[in-house]
Amino acid sequence: MAYKMEVKKTPKLRFPEFNGDWELMRIDDFIEERKEFAGPELPLYSLTIEKGIVPKSKRYERSFLVKSKEDAYKIMKPGDFAYNPMNLRFGALALHKGNLNVAVSKYYNIFYCNVVGAPEYMETYLTSYNMIQFYNRMATGTLEEKKRVHYLDFIHFKRLFPSLPEQQKIASFLSAVDKKIQQLTRKKELLEQYKKGAMQKIFSQEIRFRDDNGNDYPDWEEKRLGGLSKRITVKNKDNTITFVLTNSATEGVVSQQEYFNKDIANQNNLEGYYIVSKDDFVYNPRISSSAPVGPIKRNKLKKGVMSPLYSVFRFNDENIGFFEFFFETTVWHRYMHSIANFGARHDRMNITNDDFLKMPIQFPSEKERRKITCFLNNISEKVESAKIQLDQTQKFKKGLLQGLFV
Repeated sequence: MAYKMEVKKTPKLRFPEFNGDWELMRIDDFIEERKEFAGPELPLYSLTIEKGIVPKSKRYERSFLVKSKEDAYKIMKPGDFAYNPMNLRFGALALHKGNLNVAVSKYYNIFYCNVVGAPEYMETYLTSYNMIQFYNRMATGTLEEKKRVHYLDFIHFKRLFPSLPEQQKIASFLSAVDKKIQQLTRKKELLEQYKKGAMQKIFSQEIRFRDDNGNDYPDWEEKRLGGLSKRITVKNKDNTITFVLTNSATEGVVSQQEYFNKDIANQNNLEGYYIVSKDDFVYNPRISSSAPVGPIKRNKLKKGVMSPLYSVFRFNDENIGFFEFFFETTVWHRYMHSIANFGARHDRMNITNDDFLKMPIQFPSEKERRKITCFLNNISEKVESAKIQLDQTQKFKKGLLQGLFV
């Protein structure tokens, strides 16, 4: 007995005022192509996967090059879509949300929605994860890197679409979610900027804290890093520890365990690795001119091992949060750059462990250190809270996109 698979014609999530199946329609039932040439007076824009329709820099001035229609650029009006056949399977399709006519590459296909298509809905749907997967399956070409989705194929794709009112409702709801994401992104960015500025002013002593009675704390003293910490050079004998760590400029000390579990050869080479306890700091003394300071990060994970290319050191002071913030400042960065020794390659520098431990640090009293750490911890918690909210909202949107489309 043969069974016919039933095609689902409604999404998992739906607004209560709408019912009935979505209709199977071709994309060109919703859109019309625009084939107008742009004059040299229009600004030149480009289609990007990350930011949509954006202006090109002045160096792309091209009006003197346009001598015929074969060389001309296409006009794109507000509400039009640009679509790149070569990169559609990576998401190269976007709605022009500006309010001016612009000129774009003649290699793009330009189209707009007719009376039965909502532009905001179409942009979200046509760049959704499911559609990008669909484009990848439908792309043609003998070489993988040259596969494309031709416009004539694109407009004949049959997909399930809701009515115009339902399209508009979905688009409006998702627009509200996008606005929330933009607000949280901006909030996170502002908090990060505030934290960075506060750390710079604190560690350069441009601003100072006072005690609970309003009195000044003692002047900061100059101390050597080697007098406040000690280098750790304990090796991982007999491979007793197998939790492998690495140092990331953006994420700090992170686990590299998954990589080592897949690499049998490396599993037998951990004996020469340094043991890194929780709250130890690590840095790479060989750095480049483009990243002249580090990264220097604290191990907030459990005890593990790290490549001997890194240097490991441990503070005597229990208030290690103060130093963690200090290593993020430009005060520290400038000093590290000043003591770096250039090797044979001008873009490659080396800071020895001796130079590193001789570094002078302006060191406040214990009570002021605690006040500084508490203040910056409070800001860091706000940054982390904004990041969590942003991540949760982005995940919420991802779930909506999976549920609101068929």
